[in-house]
Order: sequence, then C-alpha cells, then structure tokens
Amino acid sequence: MAIPHLTDEQVRTWSREQKDTWWLENVWRGDMPQLTLRSGLTGFFLGGILSATNLYVGAKSGWTLGVGLTSVILAFAFFRVLGRLGAKDMTILENNCSQSIATAAGYMTGPLISGMAAYMWVSNSIMPWWQMMAFNVVLSLMGVLVAFPMKRRFINEEHQPFPEGRACGVVLDTLYTSAAKVGMFKAKTLAIAAGATAFIAYISGDACMRLLRALTMWPGKGGSWTSFLTQNKDELTSTWHLPHNLIPFYNWLGENEPKLAGVPFRQLGLTPALDLAMMGAGGLLGIRGAISMMIGMIINFFILVPWMISEQEVRPLAGSYAAGDAVFSRASVVNNWALWWGIAIMVSASMVSLFAKPKIFVEAFRVITGKGRQKAGPEARTDVLGHIELPLWISWVGVPAIGAIGVVLANLWFGVPVIYGALAIPLIVLLTVIAVSSTALTSITPTGSLSKIPQFIFGAAHPNHPPTNLMTAVMCTEVASNASNLLMDIKPGYMLGAKPRQQAIGHCIGIVAGALASTPLFYLLFLSKRQEGESIQDAMITDEFGFPSALQWRGVSDLMQELFGGSTAQSLLSTSIVVSMIVAAVVGVLFEVIRVRTKNKFPLSPLAIGLGVVIPPESTLAMFVGAAFFWITHKMFEKKPESTGNLLWIQTHEPICAGVIAGAALVGILNILLGIFVLAPLG
Repeated sequence: MAIPHLTDEQVRTWSREQKDTWWLENVWRGDMPQLTLRSGLTGFFLGGILSATNLYVGAKSGWTLGVGLTSVILAFAFFRVLGRLGAKDMTILENNCSQSIATAAGYMTGPLISGMAAYMWVSNSIMPWWQMMAFNVVLSLMGVLVAFPMKRRFINEEHQPFPEGRACGVVLDTLYTSAAKVGMFKAKTLAIAAGATAFIAYISGDACMRLLRALTMWPGKGGSWTSFLTQNKDELTSTWHLPHNLIPFYNWLGENEPKLAGVPFRQLGLTPALDLAMMGAGGLLGIRGAISMMIGMIINFFILVPWMISEQEVRPLAGSYAAGDAVFSRASVVNNWALWWGIAIMVSASMVSLFAKPKIFVEAFRVITGKGRQKAGPEARTDVLGHIELPLWISWVGVPAIGAIGVVLANLWFGVPVIYGALAIPLIVLLTVIAVSSTALTSITPTGSLSKIPQFIFGAAHPNHPPTNLMTAVMCTEVASNASNLLMDIKPGYMLGAKPRQQAIGHCIGIVAGALASTPLFYLLFLSKRQEGESIQDAMITDEFGFPSALQWRGVSDLMQELFGGSTAQSLLSTSIVVSMIVAAVVGVLFEVIRVRTKNKFPLSPLAIGLGVVIPPESTLAMFVGAAFFWITHKMFEKKPESTGNLLWIQTHEPICAGVIAGAALVGILNILLGIFVLAPLG
C-alpha cells in the first residue's frame, strides 16, 4: 500500500507541530513490536557478517558497501522461513530495526581501512585491539548523539529525501503488503548467488582445499594434528585447487613471461585473478566508474610506471639498477612513486565535487544559524513527539562529555595535543552538518572529501607529528559518517511509523556488533603474518589487499609534513613525483568541473581513475568484468519488463551482487583464517 506522506506544499508551509501531529495520527504504529529480542539478535548477527564482508572488500577497494537493502531482504526471508516452521512472523518495524542494527555494524569498518591503518603505518606501531575498538565505539556513539538534534530538522521538519533510506522504506512496505513473493524471490536469488560463489571461492582457496585433503587423509588415531600435518607436508602442499590467478601460467612461461621495461608482469601486480568479491562490487559500482578505474590502471601500470622505471625514478624493492638485479612489487611501485599522482587526482576531484554543491552548504548554514524556518506560523513550542523522541538534553549533555573522552583518549593513546583535540570538536559539528546535508540530498556521505579538511588544518598546524592530523580526521569523519548513516536508517523508520528512541538504541547495538566483529578480524587478516622487523605498511599491503583509502590518508599526511615540516621534514617528493602530482591535480579539477557542468553526463570519473592507480590491478579488472556483465544484461533486458531476464538481472541486480560479495568474501576470510590457525605447520 502507499506510504502516507505530506505534499510539497504542506512540507513547505506547515509548522513542525502540525507535521508532528499529522505523523502521530497517520503514520505512527503505536505499540507494534520493534526493538525485540529477536530483531536485536537478528540485526546483531547480520551486522557481524556484513561488517566482516565490508572489511574484506574495503581493504581491497577502499570503499564500504551499503548493506541496508541486503539486510532488509535477509531478515525478511529468515523470519518468513521460521514462520513456515511455526514461529510468529517478524513485524515490519522489527525488520526495520534489524536493518538499522545491521547497517550500523556494517559501517564500523570505515576507520579501520583508512585513518587507523594509516596511523599504524606512519608510527610503525600496532595499535592495541582494545584501543582501536574503544576509540571507534566512543566516536560512533558521539555520532548518534550529534544526529538526533539534526533528525528533528532534516526528517521531521524538512522531510529531506535520504534516497537510499527511502528506498529501504519502500522495499519494506512492498515486502509486507502485496508483493511478498518478490522479496522471497530476491532472497532466494541472493542465497543461490552466495552459495555458488562460495563454492567456487572454496575450490580456489589454497588453505580450504588443503584442509579438505588433510581431513580425508588423517587417521584420527594417536598423534597430534600438528605432527600429522608436518609429516605429510609435501603431499598436502601440492593439493589441487582451482588457480586463483595467472601466476601458474607465468611459472610455465618461465623466461618468456611478459615484461614491461624489463620488469616481469607479476612484479607489477599484473596477474588477472578470479576475484569474485570484486566482480560483485563492480556490479554495484557501474560501468562508468569501472571504465575510469581501468583507464587509471592502464595509464599507471602500462605507461607511467614502465617509463619511470626506465628512467630509474622508482626505487626497487630489492637489488639495484646499477647491478641489473632490481626487483619490484606492486606495493613498492605504488608506495614509492605512483601513489602520489593517484592521491592528487582523487583529492582535487573530491574537493571540487564537495564545493560544487552549494546547496549542501546552504542547508548546513541554515541548520547552524536556525534561519530559513517556515513563514507560515511560528516555530512549534509544543513537543508533540516528546514522549517517543530521544530527549534533546541527552545530546546537549552527551556530546560535550563523550567529546571530552575522545580528546583525552586521542592525547593519551596517540599523542594528539589536547588543544588540537579540543579544536576538533566544533569542526566535528560543522563537518557532520555538511555530511548530513549531502546524505539527505544524494545518499552520498562525502567522508573521503571531508577527511582532507582536518588533515590539511591540523597537518599545517602540527606538521612534524602525523598522528595529530590523522586521528583528528578520524574523529571528525567517524562522527560525521555515523550521524549521516543513522539518519539514513531513521528515514525508513519515520516513513513506516517507528519509535525513534528504539531506533537510537538499535543503532548503538549495531555499533557494538560491528566493533566486536571487525576489530579482531582486522588483526587476524592483515597483521597475523607480519614478520619480525617488517614494516607494518609492507605487511598489510599485499597483492590481495591494497588499502587504497589508507594510502590516500597517509599520502596527505606525508604531504603536510613535506610542505610544512621545515628542516625536520623528510625529502619525499622527487621532481618526477611533483610534476605528476601537478598534472594529475589539474586533470582532476578539469574533469570534475566538466562532470558537474554537464550534470554527470561526462563519462569519466577522476576519483575512479585515481582508485585504479592504488587498487591492485587484478581487483580493478575483476570490477570491470562485473560491471560490464551487468551493463550488458541491462542493455539486453531493460526494454522487456515482463521477461525473466529483466526480473533476474535488473530487478534483482543488487541482491545478486550482494550474494556474490558475501559468498566470496566470507570464504576468502575463511581461507585466510584456516591458514593461520589450522594449517600453520604447512607454511
């Protein structure tokens, strides 16, 4: 059924008291179950899984995935199946609550793959897990407290669209009214996609296939598992598994392996792979972004890097140019040269994109100053929803209190001077308003762009202490991100008549779920194999994980030290790097201006071009394949709305991609964990 809503004229002319009264009488669902034990546990469980997949995909691609619609469909299907077994079906508000919890958990991985990773790289020290978890939770809770005063303006009063949140509300209404079979079809498709992808990922996982072979061989009588593995090491390490990439083919070619500037393809990371998670991510990204990433990858790895190696501008990983035994790796090439122009084009484009939307800043100014209220009557003095809204005094007391805790922790754990931490608090509020304004209009939270503002400010003010600009930026962007995501989750709840206080509690549950799931997994996936004396950055950046977000954060931090560090600054930038950065920055500004002026009709994205530089080439290629596949199927079936192809590849596009990502990512994580904990004696 149609969701009740006000007309544009009513939104423009009614007072907030009138709007709140209308919502209470026409939309609010009273005592319908919402935050129940089962909805909380479902959201907690789904959030843990989705945060794990977000961590895995984020370390590869640099961006986190929206998980709202996926969690809606999964929760609906789960309780519909239980209903057939005799359990009471979940209410629409319970599903919305589970979705809110899961979404909050999924976005907890953002700081781990960006600012916090960059901090560990510049300090070359591993942050204790409890510090990472506690700091992340503190900032996320502050985001909840900052969000709720804004909720009354952006949602209750102005009825801002929050497009992705609105889509979740529409999907939920559809599932629980006349088209529940559509939801079950999408859920089944998601499950089939996840299962098929998981099977392929399993048989291409080295550790997974070793374990299967070991279990079939192990007599299980006497002797330990470790001794059994050690005694049969040769047989088990030669176990067949589906080749993941072209390295076996390169081994077969031997000296005939393709080379660029005398460097073998594999040393440059040019090893196309069966990266199913990135194929699913490419399907969500779209063909235009994928093409831009491919252009960035080709320009960097096939043109610029070979040229710079021939000019001896790229420092080798081992050996030397003079001796003729220089050895390279993708990570060393990116860190020592290519990173800089990739960062320049991304930062310049993202800042142009941010400041090219004056409406965002107008909305932010209105919220801060209180101007622009309705002309048809005074501001409502009666708080019609006071009995169900989160009391504002909690925010007025909580924001300064938790902000002070964050400042103290930043000083004690990361050495951020108290004065800079304190100055970050008003900046947090300003950047949060800008982020929420953007999210309300476009569903895009520009945390990447916004993070550069505190990095520039505090990097210039305290250039010889990189943790200052990194951790103040983490403080600002984490609060802004959580506040924006919370309001995105509250939007469908408002549309469907949910209780705001319970949504706030649910979001907090999701924060805890995401922190508990993603923090230990971060250390297991990325730091467990670090060798003694190996730098943390070298240990974390591998052929599989490129950490493009963290590279960008560290690059900006290093640049601030180079520009403002005075006599203590390290000489990081060669002439070729400076020239490449200038050219890339000009191109980034030019392309982004053209894209904005043409209303997004310009086919190239400078931000995606930069991502193609820092993401492993195999991931870029896989994302392009996934995007191209769905682009082709959309072209084939978009004019056939009643066809099975349209239902499967267009209407069920997102669940298929979500299933592919989940299946591949979870088995990929399993493969890594098996190698760490079960098959360690095999090496």
